[in-house]
Amino acid sequence: MQHSVENLNSKWLNSRVSRLLLGGLLAAVCWAQAPEPNGAGLEEGTIPDRWITGGPVCNETSPKWQVHAYNADVYIIRESGCTNYEKPFLYLFFGKDKALLQDTGAGETDVYAIVSKTIASWCQRNGRESIPLIVTHSHAHGDHVSGDKQFQGKPNVTFIPLKQEDTMKAFNMTNWPEGKGSIDLGDRVLDVLAIPGHQPLSLAFYDRKTGILLTGDTVYPGRLYVTEFALYAKSIQRLVDFTRDKPVAHILGCHIEQSSTPFKDYPVGTKYQPEEHGLALSRAHLVELNDALRSMGANLKRYAARDWTLWPREPRAPK
Repeated sequence: MQHSVENLNSKWLNSRVSRLLLGGLLAAVCWAQAPEPNGAGLEEGTIPDRWITGGPVCNETSPKWQVHAYNADVYIIRESGCTNYEKPFLYLFFGKDKALLQDTGAGETDVYAIVSKTIASWCQRNGRESIPLIVTHSHAHGDHVSGDKQFQGKPNVTFIPLKQEDTMKAFNMTNWPEGKGSIDLGDRVLDVLAIPGHQPLSLAFYDRKTGILLTGDTVYPGRLYVTEFALYAKSIQRLVDFTRDKPVAHILGCHIEQSSTPFKDYPVGTKYQPEEHGLALSRAHLVELNDALRSMGANLKRYAARDWTLWPREPRAPK
């Protein structure tokens, strides 16, 4: 009888240990973004410490664009402040079968020419004659869509109209805004999430190869203009939930408005920003933003954090 009790206790102990070990393993899988500090299996890239922001004096020789190769297949393109004070960032991703461009810039530009030149350079390096281009947007505000007409109707270009139904169809989204979609460029999948709140058609793109999360004007180092608080809060929570079990190398928005001095941004309309904040934010900033929103309840107010500022505003129609 004693041996039976001992055997029973041993089995119970082994079973309990097994459950604890299994629970620990599951917790590690669910909560850890990367099991080891070995790059998380992501394709690496670089982001400049400084960007050409325009000025201090603008003239005919001032560069209109800065094209930076994050790596061989991802490009970050910034419009100069000498062209438009918004100085937006555009993003160009290459897969084996297709390329994708997010946004077309602000004001009157030669954006089609600069994007075409970048694509031609990539094709030459990869022994390709051409590659189909998909043009999409972070959202519908004027400083991100001004170059649209330059791409519409061009050969080898698929232009995704700025409408909810067209966006859902293009990215295989079944439920707006909760359901996520995706697009496969050929050995490069981008996950797509609807993140309204800044603007009704705001989107986030997550590149599985690099761990880059594009957040448009919803999250970036600067003034986070919020037009629909309830939608915005849900969108930020959706981003936090989505990234909980994914490696996030960088969160990249479409502007830099914050200066390198904590809690200080540049005034609206500033063309030349010699001491601006870095472009990249981290998932920690996203969690910080989510915590701030949750603490406010239903009463959104202006709130300055070290690297960004919440800024309530009235909705504005697309330009």
